[in-house]
Amino acid sequence: MKITVPEIGESVFEAVVGKWHKKDGDFVRKDEVLLELETDKINLEIQAEADGSLAIGAQEGETVKVGGALGNIDEKASSPPKTDQETSADDEEKKEEKPKAAEDKPPAVNPAAAKMARERGIDLDTVSGSGRNGRITVDDVLQASNENKKEQAPSPPKKEPAAAPRKEPAAEPEESGRTTRKRMSPLRKKIAERLVAVRQQTAMLTTFNEADMSRIDALRQKHKEAFREKHGVSLGLMSFFVKACVEALKAFPEVNARIDGEDMVFQHFYDIGIAVGSERGLIVPVLRHADGLSFAGIEQGIQELVDRIQNNRITLDELEGGTFTISNGGIYGSMLSTPILNPPQSGVLGMHAIEERAVVCDGKVVIRPIMYLALSYDHRIIDGKQAVQFLRKIKEVLEEPEELLFEL
Repeated sequence: MKITVPEIGESVFEAVVGKWHKKDGDFVRKDEVLLELETDKINLEIQAEADGSLAIGAQEGETVKVGGALGNIDEKASSPPKTDQETSADDEEKKEEKPKAAEDKPPAVNPAAAKMARERGIDLDTVSGSGRNGRITVDDVLQASNENKKEQAPSPPKKEPAAAPRKEPAAEPEESGRTTRKRMSPLRKKIAERLVAVRQQTAMLTTFNEADMSRIDALRQKHKEAFREKHGVSLGLMSFFVKACVEALKAFPEVNARIDGEDMVFQHFYDIGIAVGSERGLIVPVLRHADGLSFAGIEQGIQELVDRIQNNRITLDELEGGTFTISNGGIYGSMLSTPILNPPQSGVLGMHAIEERAVVCDGKVVIRPIMYLALSYDHRIIDGKQAVQFLRKIKEVLEEPEELLFEL
């Protein structure tokens, strides 16, 4: 059976072989992960479609076309006998399988936590609930998942000589031993190209404002426990900002529009991109129909997207089609920055770190938690007045959040 590069998306024509999880000649089982492929948008795992002996064709670092060969699986190869260790492990599993007593009641589980447990293959009977009356929450499942990963982490494999080493450009003599040359990943190259294109193809400007986060802080402190117990997720800042952006986008539709040739396309839906930092670079998954989501729905949706990115399960469809983007540099300690547009979108909001500052309120100097806000926009479609008013609308909603709907 041939192992080939699958169809990834309409705009993806090639990929780079990342890491092989199996060695040449290994006997593999159906559905086992064989290797990772890297594209300029996503990473994806290739699984075995049958049992058999693996023959690797494309080496790590090699660029392969969609439909190109990665290797083969010899289905006629006989399965190797189980080792003593594997046999012993099977026996232990059988011993641990005990029938449940009739009077045992399953623990109460949040629907979002149950869904996540199914996706990760976690037995809820092994999860301790931290909610009211032992209710299992999403955070409990995440903690159990992280503990499983630590327990199942394999020991580092022994280094083996590469089968077909790539020829890398030789370092200059005077820099020998002082520099390291590393080829850019497809994603990093794509990011570089897009950053240059944004500067060259848009009239990008940035306007700034600040928001007093006192009332949001008070609301989160007052309701966080009840919110977690009911919905299984934490009440974070991002749900407030998504809600505020949707309100501002409705008031100023030009910010939610895009340019297509000589036309302005006004979009009457609100798919918000959430910039997420990963080991591979900045990825912007899209939260669909954000205007119809509750606070809990937003927090759960973002958590699921982040989890899919961390586990290399994000799909191309989940990265395309956003109308506006939010980027939170504050989690890294950024005080003030200029976010860059994510074409074809016309606007992006930059969040920053919250710091206590002296401000004047009602003629008095007081200390308040303040966040600087930055809106970068395409001046070809959005006027400066609209940009300033849009950011002021976000500021107003954030400083008077009680008008937004809570589902506690």
